[in-house]
Amino acid sequence: MRIHHTKHHQTYVDKLNDAVKGTDLESKDVEDILRNFSSVPADKQTPVKNHAGGHANHSLFWTVMSPNGGGNPSGDIASAIDGAFGSFDSFKEKFNAQAAAVFGSGWAWLVSNGGKVEIIGKPNQDSPLMDGLTPLLGLDVWEHAYYLKYQNRRPEYIDAWWNVVNWDEVSKRLKAAS
Repeated sequence: MRIHHTKHHQTYVDKLNDAVKGTDLESKDVEDILRNFSSVPADKQTPVKNHAGGHANHSLFWTVMSPNGGGNPSGDIASAIDGAFGSFDSFKEKFNAQAAAVFGSGWAWLVSNGGKVEIIGKPNQDSPLMDGLTPLLGLDVWEHAYYLKYQNRRPEYIDAWWNVVNWDEVSKRLKAAS
């Protein structure tokens, strides 16, 4: 994860800064840029989608993990998950299936959509923010996220990731989305 953070994530930040240099986007928050992606000039859309998405996605990713994470959620996030998926175990099963099914590189997400929680997958560095959704929990399933430790065993990486999920942060994100 250290290489993932210091090399991959930093590259998204650097390339985003290069892409928006000298434009009015330069002073905007990355999440605002993505929420208003249709206003990004056509010649900037590809690099902004790739690098702003990569930066925003990873910024969330680091916060929803903790060495003291794992276990089951509680409170409002547990209620939202139970209401949408029937149980935490059912949610995990569906989330794992979505993460494993992402073709190539991308992300599995738990998002808030109009007050309801949903599981979605996004390719590459596409952000749920671009679709008007609020990301609550995201799992990076690009090979760079797991290849050094898990090689081509994405399902093992997905299973292990649940041991570090920071449910307190996910709960904060749900509350902010409400």
